[in-house]
Amino acid sequence: MTTGEQLAVIDAWRGRAFPARRERSVTGESGPGFHVVRLWESAPLWDADPADAQEIREDCAAGLTALTAVLSLRWGEPGVLELSGALERVAMGLPVRPPLDILCGLVPRLHTWQAAGRWVAVGAGQGGPEQPCQVLAAIAQEGVVRCGT
Repeated sequence: MTTGEQLAVIDAWRGRAFPARRERSVTGESGPGFHVVRLWESAPLWDADPADAQEIREDCAAGLTALTAVLSLRWGEPGVLELSGALERVAMGLPVRPPLDILCGLVPRLHTWQAAGRWVAVGAGQGGPEQPCQVLAAIAQEGVVRCGT
């Protein structure tokens, strides 16, 4: 998916209503006050040659950098939200608000903006060393996402 196509997906999801209950689809997950959508995903890396796996990880990071640059042109410099605290809370069995409960196991940090009454974030990472690399976007109602909870 090109950066332009990713922007179109983000814009489409920004305009969608939030469901009353959690729902999963092929492209992501939604729930009360949030959407998480996969914008790009590699193949799983368990059989990949180490050099190929490194190249895939670099492509994933480059894709996030390009997307962040374009979104920054639209909405200004992003905030950065480190998700290590949310991941620690999940690991201890403590509650973490959606969509951070989903994202913290997949990406280490998010680039975030406020846009037209919605919180928008993008991040890239893997659920584990052999899992696919992913670029994800999250959209939430303002006030739904609070750092660390």
